[in-house]
Amino acid sequence: MKIIGILLLIVGGVGLMLSTMMFGDIGVAAAIGSISVILTGS
Repeated sequence: MKIIGILLLIVGGVGLMLSTMMFGDIGVAAAIGSISVILTGS
């Protein structure tokens, strides 16, 4: 389970960085999704 948590944190961090480059509603949705992944993995 610890490996899955670490992978979720990595994926969430990458998604949060990518969401800063997106415009409009898609960027907001990507940021919300990546924050929820980070909270799930921690």
